[in-house]
Amino acid sequence: MAEPSTIGKFQLTQFRNYAQLVTRFEPGAVVLFGANGAGKTNLLEAISFLSPGRGLRRASYRDVPRAGAADGFSIFAEVSGPEGDASIGTGTGSDNEGDAARRVRINGAPARSADDLLEWLRVIWLTPSMDTLFTGPAADRRRFVDRLVLAIDPQHGRRTLDYEKAMRGRNRLLAEDSRDTAWLDAIETQMAETGTAIAVARVELVRLLTGLIETMPDGAPFPRAGIALTGFVEDQVAGRAAVDIEESFRQALRANRYRDRASGRTLDGPHRADFVVEYREKAMPAALCSTGEQKALLIGLILSHARLTGAITGLVPILLLDEIAAHLDENRRAALFSILEEIGCQTFMTGTERALFASLETRAQFLHVQDGTVTADPG
Repeated sequence: MAEPSTIGKFQLTQFRNYAQLVTRFEPGAVVLFGANGAGKTNLLEAISFLSPGRGLRRASYRDVPRAGAADGFSIFAEVSGPEGDASIGTGTGSDNEGDAARRVRINGAPARSADDLLEWLRVIWLTPSMDTLFTGPAADRRRFVDRLVLAIDPQHGRRTLDYEKAMRGRNRLLAEDSRDTAWLDAIETQMAETGTAIAVARVELVRLLTGLIETMPDGAPFPRAGIALTGFVEDQVAGRAAVDIEESFRQALRANRYRDRASGRTLDGPHRADFVVEYREKAMPAALCSTGEQKALLIGLILSHARLTGAITGLVPILLLDEIAAHLDENRRAALFSILEEIGCQTFMTGTERALFASLETRAQFLHVQDGTVTADPG
């Protein structure tokens, strides 16, 4: 049975508008309310740094420390989960070239990489900037899918980094009009191997998520989404062995060197895939739905993925839901809160008004955020 990972003690130093913060979170729902600009989203961003990557804003590490901070930022958390208790520290200092570099320590020892965080907790988020996911560029949807994959497959992040590094090397060789075919062959072989693994992992996520969505009852408060992936490699995954897909991709890269050289970039591969979503009951592409329907579809996907993550990994994820209640009517807000309680995850929700979370009275921890301070508010 899946168990939740939870954050207890939480400490920030020189992070965004927080000079120093020490607080403690309770399991279950945590409501952060306060005026715009008080630091609610900054707090969610800090929590998102307890997972691999650059957090929910995808910020440069140089932009995260509080203005005037000389030594970067630090985050400390005590976490509990199926594997027991752990203390996690992360933050930035300067590397040998003077650039901001992230470091992670788990139980006092340096981690091999930020991917080690996934042994202790999985963090999933939904922010207002994602409201344009279905109408924005395909790159945003790929990034969204990759975050979902990473929550159930910790190796996915490394594969995507290796693929992007190899692709940059190929693009550079093509731009230099290199005739070193052996070098290009080696890079394209690496791209074919890692690119196929990326596509297979994405397609598997869609398959598993679709199966879970199928179990949702008709008339659920958040509509069922039809989801699919399209792309040069992704389209080949069904019914084919990985080795055959790799070879097909490798041959395509080799055959299209002149075309890619002329365009200045690699035109085929998982970096060009798209995530296609439709409102199933209406057989309507998500991009054509109303903003309210798009929000409901997105919330439904996040909730389904949280269930999937718990079922596959045995670790119920932590959810970060920024300004989640503002655009939901009272019935959908109540339904959301009930579903989160059923999933059993620790959920951090923000809003400007405490009243939006009135139905959570006695069932949530309420914290008032004001000018970089966080205080308990029992109501």
